Amino acid sequence: MTFFNKEADSYDEWYETKFGNFIDTVETNLAFKLFKPEKGMKILDIGCGTGNFSIKLAQKGCKVVGIDISQEMLKKARQKAKKKDLDIEFYEMDVYDLDFQDETFDAIFSMAAFEFIKEPLKALDEIFRVAKDNAQVLIGTINKDSKWGDLYLSEEFQKNTVFRYADFKTLDDLKQLKSDKVVNSGECLFVPPNANEEDITMENEIKLSKNERGGFICVLWKK
Repeated sequence: MTFFNKEADSYDEWYETKFGNFIDTVETNLAFKLFKPEKGMKILDIGCGTGNFSIKLAQKGCKVVGIDISQEMLKKARQKAKKKDLDIEFYEMDVYDLDFQDETFDAIFSMAAFEFIKEPLKALDEIFRVAKDNAQVLIGTINKDSKWGDLYLSEEFQKNTVFRYADFKTLDDLKQLKSDKVVNSGECLFVPPNANEEDITMENEIKLSKNERGGFICVLWKK
């Protein structure tokens, strides 16, 4: 999937926009509300992209290994980690074929990557294989059943963006995977994609959470 290589140079620019920064904030808040990293944990970050969450986990004192299928994304991730003087290992690797021994990681983390996973159960089986007993496994992805899902499934996005390669999931879709191991879940990004700039606020996010579906979902499993 070399199409991700073309996105690498401009990917981080999105975080500098008001909406991009807001989205990163609410997704990060949700992820760490569910997922509890501890200093010294060895964590695998799947679909790490340019290293956004690998860096956040390393800054919490975790030993992080980030994997992605895009060489260019990984190149950016290594550059960013080096600038922050963080010792993070990055490898080009496919989630369906993880080059690690059984029960290698204390926890496994994946944010904004599972929308591109066509065989989620196969991926989760491989994730559980390399996770230690009682390890946390957190997956966050775009919610198909939301206004954000509608946007990414629109004709324009399906024609002109990488989301034409996506396979979006609902919260129920995720929770049905290894349902006996699911321990928690949540939603965020209730502010819709067509919101005016002045409406991109945490106050509005909280208000809309009462009757809107979140555009981003997270599920936490425990092996």
